[in-house]
Amino acid sequence: MMLAQQEFLDEFDWFVSRWWTLWLSGDVLFLLGQVIFIFVFLLVSVMLMVWFERKVVSDMQNRIGPNVAGPWGIMQTLADGIKLFFKEDLTPDGADRTVFKLAPYLSLIPAFLMFAIVPIGGDFSNADGSVNFFWGDFDFRLQVVDPPMGVLLFLAMSGLGIYGVMLAGWASGSKYPLFGSVRASAQMVSYEAALGLSLAAVFLTSGSLRTSEIVQSQVDGIWNVFGLGFFPFIIFLIAGTAELNRPPFDLVEAEQELVGGFHTEYSSLRFSLFFLAEFMNVVTMAGIIVTLFFGGPDGPIFTETLGWAWGMLWFFLKTVVFLFIFVWFRATLPRLRYDQLMDLGWKVLIPFALGWFLLLSAISVADVEGWNIFVTIAIAIAVFMAGAMLLMAAIRTARKSRLESEILEYG
Repeated sequence: MMLAQQEFLDEFDWFVSRWWTLWLSGDVLFLLGQVIFIFVFLLVSVMLMVWFERKVVSDMQNRIGPNVAGPWGIMQTLADGIKLFFKEDLTPDGADRTVFKLAPYLSLIPAFLMFAIVPIGGDFSNADGSVNFFWGDFDFRLQVVDPPMGVLLFLAMSGLGIYGVMLAGWASGSKYPLFGSVRASAQMVSYEAALGLSLAAVFLTSGSLRTSEIVQSQVDGIWNVFGLGFFPFIIFLIAGTAELNRPPFDLVEAEQELVGGFHTEYSSLRFSLFFLAEFMNVVTMAGIIVTLFFGGPDGPIFTETLGWAWGMLWFFLKTVVFLFIFVWFRATLPRLRYDQLMDLGWKVLIPFALGWFLLLSAISVADVEGWNIFVTIAIAIAVFMAGAMLLMAAIRTARKSRLESEILEYG
């Protein structure tokens, strides 16, 4: 027992001395500065995103309010934000008070952590993304962390964020929020699989899970959106929109059916945390799409003076394009029915993502083994089409059987 205690004390002393050394060297302070900067950056981005969405939707649908409330409609967003601070904070009598109060943070924190792995700039032309600013020999990256399993961290955090929605609906003690949380769990299971399969195609070509190395592989070659044949990007975009619970996949909040969905019983600042998490997730998802498929900060450098700053500009412009696409979806597409949502996920996206991944795998093996690439592609496409036809036949048979059983049951 005494030996174990001594070993523990030795380990604790080493840990304290190690962190004290890092603190004195400035590494911890610099990391804290990066975290604070990214957090402030995301908060400002969320405010601008709320204004941007309302402005674009009002222009697309000719809605008058956000167009005229202050210069460029900015006062509408400020008024709504201030209003949430003064609304009464209510907790239902039948709610699980602890879980009810914890759920909004379970949605917000993963949204922030996902953005930590995104490189928002850097010099990837002849380096690993590190830049040198005013500190002489001190190089750093324009991202908070770059772990070896970076994209897996994104998948884990995106799945963890659903727990906030699920627990919010369950803890409210009301049936409509509960229905919304059940829908969120079913929706996450179906679209997380398609999301993961589209990411597997990126891993296959990049050979790494690090976001910086994925960007580097695109800078050295071509962007993954072209190298993978567009379809993994399209699947990721659709599945990512469903993962965000945004139109046309916002069935967890369907006001026509569920009053307001999982956050029906929330008000004041707790409701604003869900609102903040949703828009923060949109900004993060746009940044992830740019990183995985469009080269991240990659783009032309027109002058060598602060050449790495051009990467931040290109990253910002690409992200704004996808933010506009998400708003465009919201303004133009009607909400899907729940059965249509499940059919799209299980019968279309997952089989197609798996088939395309197997096709890319066959091409990769053919390249390594020296097989005839055209014959390999022809055989792979034939197998792909045969699998698609078998799936369609199975779906038609199941639909016919279900109709016959309904006719026999109801006459």
